[in-house]
Amino acid sequence: MAFFRTVREERSPVMKKSEKGYVSTRNPCSLCAPLGASIVFRGIQGALPILHGSQGCSTYIRRYLISHFNEPIDIASSNFSEKSAIFGGKQNLMKGLENLCIQYEPELIGVASTCLSETIGDDVPMIVREFIKDNQSLSIPKIVHVSTPSYSGNHMDGFHNAVLAVVSALAEEKNIISTVGIFPGFVSPADIRYLRGVAEAFCLNCVILPDYSESLDGGPWEEYQKIQKGGVSLNEVKSLGGSRAVIEFGHSLADRDTAATFLKNKFCVERFSLGLPIGIRLTDSFFGVMEDLSLRKMPPKHRLARSRLIDSYIDGHKYLFEKRALVFGEEDLVISVAAFLFEIGVIPVLCATNAQTGTINRIVAGIANDYGREVMIREGVDFENIKEEARNLDIDFIIGNSKGYYIAREMGIPLIRIGFPIHDRIDSGRIIHLGYSGTQQLFDRITNAIIQVKQDLSPVGYNYM
Repeated sequence: MAFFRTVREERSPVMKKSEKGYVSTRNPCSLCAPLGASIVFRGIQGALPILHGSQGCSTYIRRYLISHFNEPIDIASSNFSEKSAIFGGKQNLMKGLENLCIQYEPELIGVASTCLSETIGDDVPMIVREFIKDNQSLSIPKIVHVSTPSYSGNHMDGFHNAVLAVVSALAEEKNIISTVGIFPGFVSPADIRYLRGVAEAFCLNCVILPDYSESLDGGPWEEYQKIQKGGVSLNEVKSLGGSRAVIEFGHSLADRDTAATFLKNKFCVERFSLGLPIGIRLTDSFFGVMEDLSLRKMPPKHRLARSRLIDSYIDGHKYLFEKRALVFGEEDLVISVAAFLFEIGVIPVLCATNAQTGTINRIVAGIANDYGREVMIREGVDFENIKEEARNLDIDFIIGNSKGYYIAREMGIPLIRIGFPIHDRIDSGRIIHLGYSGTQQLFDRITNAIIQVKQDLSPVGYNYM
């Protein structure tokens, strides 16, 4: 299929652009970069994040993450004051690092910068080196710094930059070769568990970074834990330098410096850059790589899941064909969901994201041309932009996170919740987006939502399809 190509030849334009000039961001369709970095650090065993900036940054991020995951989350702060903002936050950060070492005894501290510390020009790597030099009596863990000013990126940039920073700091050349690294991107805890299960089914030893499948979706505690259990171990991250291969999900990552490109360039680790495996074709690509790496055929469990998914496509086709959808969120999620919608006969008439890389336009426009469809692709937008565009379109349902609920409510159409953040439901950690299983869940949710709308609008109602 053509949409698996990373680079496309020039095609007839299908992207529609609004002629209105930019005024201001009113309700952003993205979150701040340190949030993404904090997620990565919480997916490493014994790790804690600290934000170098004002206390409000860590409070805002904790609020978002706790509401989504329904789990306790600690994020430290260097707690800038007015004086720190003028003269620098060196002493604040050094004190914060000291407190973390003494009170939490972490295995790793992740230091993420904020807009404020980046604007005043604090040299965080130098501060960290000075802290280590001046505190020889302390048990100091590994400290990893990542630059995450939100004015030059969103939460996905912070996420991918943190993964790169961790791998760059820890990966070592080891003679392991049996290990396969997986960089899944910002997916759900259930997705991470699903990917681990796929690797086990192929008898592959995998290292998933980050792995917050337990630390952000665990059971009740018998006693207080300073740092939640779970996460990929530091030794596992170190072993990535000797991996047989690494799989990285995200079309937007194909041409940028990432953790996978670092491993390829420094340790000659084979890199596979794939789209998020949503839908049959993109999932087939992922399973094809797993077959090549394991030298095994697709396990019967997953082959049967694929067959059931195809059968459900046939069963639900009469309800979904020619339906029209609005898709918004992180660009890699939007790209894969749009590809899936075309696959089942739904037209994603509006695909919107805050990112402005051009990737979504290149790939989704190419898919639309393959299917002979016209779509509106909007990059760098906020939710008010999306609402204004959606009012002029005939849309049957919306796919995206909870922040789009008010648009769905105003338009009187269903919102299929996926991605991050989901603040008005309790199942966010258990939503599977990836693979045949995740596609099956998404397909069923969409089909049942369409049936329910038709049922609710019927003057007589019915209880048999």
